[in-house]
Amino acid sequence: MAPGDLITRPGQVQYGSLLLGSGTPYRWRDVTGWEELPALDSGDVPRSDAHGSFPGVLLAQSRTVGLSGLIIRAPRDRIGAVLGTLNAGTVPRTDEIPFVAWLDDRGPLLAFARAVRRSIPVGPGYQLGTIVGGAVEWVATDSRRYDLAEQSVAATLPTAEPGLSWPLAWPLGFGTPGSSGALVALNRGDAAAHPVIEFRGPVTTPALINTATGDVLEYDIPLAAGDVLTVDTLAGSVVLNGGASRLYSVSSRSVPEQTFTLAPGITPLAFRAAPESEPTATVTVRFRSAYW
Repeated sequence: MAPGDLITRPGQVQYGSLLLGSGTPYRWRDVTGWEELPALDSGDVPRSDAHGSFPGVLLAQSRTVGLSGLIIRAPRDRIGAVLGTLNAGTVPRTDEIPFVAWLDDRGPLLAFARAVRRSIPVGPGYQLGTIVGGAVEWVATDSRRYDLAEQSVAATLPTAEPGLSWPLAWPLGFGTPGSSGALVALNRGDAAAHPVIEFRGPVTTPALINTATGDVLEYDIPLAAGDVLTVDTLAGSVVLNGGASRLYSVSSRSVPEQTFTLAPGITPLAFRAAPESEPTATVTVRFRSAYW
């Protein structure tokens, strides 16, 4: 199931396969933590000879999202089944799963979270099929929110233009245009996004360059035809063909993977490799626009 597949209208939240909100037995009064900035860890350093501090990096903590004032309604002979569905959908787990909220005209946004709290009052209304005052809480360790749709841009290695065909004839034939190895990523959000980068062989020492900042991801490794080297910049991992780590192949001019991000707006990128590489080699950059 793709993230947000069950959501059809504003006022709904989907966590895994559990749908809450408008049009469901589970309504709520308030959503907390979704539009707030997460708590920030500051890297500011106090000045030793003046007032104030030197500004440092601000790093976001986890995002906590809560639905409070939960109202659960069902026929009396089905209230147990409806509660059972809610309970099964909010059990503790070790992995984070998609949490999608559509609250207004901006459309749905995605986070990855785990349910950490569930409160269901048992009172007189329980026997009547109406439960008031429940709450569910989730924590997303990556506090950014994302577009549902994943974007993908790709390029092949640079190839030379073939030039004019001789003898000259009209119309002039310049041949098939060469490749520049350039690609552009558009992050429509207001937070930096961590891409997943896939290098496909045959290629030697594949590299992706952010031509705006000069940051480089480069790996001293040969890839045969059919090989895929996957770089997950959020996890900081480098994996060959979905198996063993190849993080040791990073070159001396490469930046740490987790620092290679796509800033809000347009990021120009370039695919490069060793001269003996085949022009059919490709790089694919996959990402979602990110929002605070």
